Formats: sequence, C-alpha cells, structure tokens
Amino acid sequence: MSDQPETTSTVPDARSETNRSAVDRRTVLRSAGVGGAGVAAAAALAACGGTTTPPATGGAASSTTSAAATTGSSTSTGSATSSGSASSSAAAPSGTPVKTADVPVGGGVINAAGLFVVTQPAAGQFKAFSAVCTHMGCTVTKVVDGKIDCPCHQSQFDITTGAPTSASQAKSPLPAKTATVSGDSVYIA
Repeated sequence: MSDQPETTSTVPDARSETNRSAVDRRTVLRSAGVGGAGVAAAAALAACGGTTTPPATGGAASSTTSAAATTGSSTSTGSATSSGSASSSAAAPSGTPVKTADVPVGGGVINAAGLFVVTQPAAGQFKAFSAVCTHMGCTVTKVVDGKIDCPCHQSQFDITTGAPTSASQAKSPLPAKTATVSGDSVYIA
C-alpha cells in the first residue's frame, strides 16, 4: 500500500454520460417515430372517411353554373325573394353573404367552405340547401340543368326543393337552409 492519501475523481465517467445521452436521444426519437406513425395512420383513416370535399377557395363560391330556368314557389323553407324594399338603415341579416348577381337564374352557386348551395330557380327566387349529399355524405360539386349534382354516386337534387331525383341513390332531400335577401346579397344561415 502507498503512503499517499487516496483521491477520488468527481469527473463522471465519459462512457456512462454518453450512454445516458444515447438512451435519451433514442427515447426521444422512438417517441417521435411512434407519434409520427400515429399521425400518418390518422391521416390515412381520415382519407377513407367516405366524404369528398373539394378544396376550399377562401370562403368564396367554388362552383357557379347555370341551367334552363325553372319556376317554383317562394313560400317554402329555405327560400327568399327580393322585394326591393330593404332599408339601408336596417342591419344586414346574419349568415354568409353571396352576391345575388353571382347566382344564375336556373342555376346555383356552391360554397364548399360553408357547405351550402344557393340556387335561383326563377328570377328573384333564392333557395339554399346543405351541400352535403344525403346518400353518403359527399359534398356536391356542381349545379347543371336545374339539378344539384353529387360526384360520388351521381345523385341529383332539384334546385327548387332539394329533393332527390327518382334515379338518385340518395332518397332524402338536401336539408334546407335559410336564405334572406338584403340589398345585393343573399345571406345563408
């Protein structure tokens, strides 16, 4: 034995620090990998959710088409007529505005972001419906020849009533929304 006092080192072993760091990095990377796989799996499942929604265009109407004009009554739910007597001092109605000039007579406008369709079956007569097909939940994409078309299974709905055509796979009408004309806009709620 030696006459010199024994000294102890306070410097940690470099290998044990490296191992602790590697384990910490591994744990973090492993956690991120599992979390990333979970996000990817959720995205894949969402893609198989059975709905088709065209990309939104900043809240603007995503589809405008016209068709031969049809006639109908303006007394049902979801309808509005322009009376020309709107007061400028009255507050604007609630809801999402759509310019009446943008809605063709005999056609309609689809707002994919708001999930609604505004139609004008006859001049000055505005109707509004949900843009979600009652068959499988897809978003309708166009209004042609007096019909609102769903691309998923070719269901069609009448622009005046929202009722499905006899050849449609959808058996229930599109739910009506409230359409209120004020000035040069129709407000959908």
